[in-house]
Amino acid sequence: MGSTVDAANKGVNGAASAKKPTVIFVLGGPGSGKGTQCAYIVEHYGYTHLSAGDLLRAEIKSGSENGTMIQNMIKEGKIVPSEVTIKLLQKAIQENGNDKFLIDGFPRNEENRAAFEKVTEIEPKFVLFFDCPEEEMERRLLGRNQGREDDNIETIRKRFKVFLESSLPVIQYYEAKGKVRKIHAAKPIEDVFQEVKAVFSPEDEKSNAKYLGTVINYRGQVAAAMKLTIL
Repeated sequence: MGSTVDAANKGVNGAASAKKPTVIFVLGGPGSGKGTQCAYIVEHYGYTHLSAGDLLRAEIKSGSENGTMIQNMIKEGKIVPSEVTIKLLQKAIQENGNDKFLIDGFPRNEENRAAFEKVTEIEPKFVLFFDCPEEEMERRLLGRNQGREDDNIETIRKRFKVFLESSLPVIQYYEAKGKVRKIHAAKPIEDVFQEVKAVFSPEDEKSNAKYLGTVINYRGQVAAAMKLTIL
């Protein structure tokens, strides 16, 4: 028969195991290069990359009723209902052993944002925003050959319009909270990643600076002690 102490311990252990993961939202217009940069971040900083678009496309390929609904909405350039995407993201997070995630292409609008924070009780550490001119994004999308159904000029322009109308308010919301890190994404890939590294590396740089400061201070104390001994 379980005691009150056992029940309490079980509750504590459950709370410990429910530690919230670190989440970074990665936003940018279609063709801004955020997917490429996410791959670099995974390699250098150990995050798991979750693409909302990839999860939705996988659901479409599954042939489920949800998948058919998602496919029709994407064709029309519409945004998929929040609960569908959040459910897919939650499942992917829970099934992964990592505790650091890049969520790419979500939230797409204010309703997505509010629903994600309410359902998951997770606020992003920050938002990585890849800012790229529309002309450059269009050029990139038309130039790639991935066989994606949504990479035709008409749908591309619908996606631009949806991004501007729906996603920019999300960026503005987090900007007001000091949580947006803007990246100038029209540059070559390696140059863009230099900007990304400047966002992800400050903590490492602070740790290194603190360590070097301690070493320098210690050496100064040793030198002073040696000088006193000689005198």
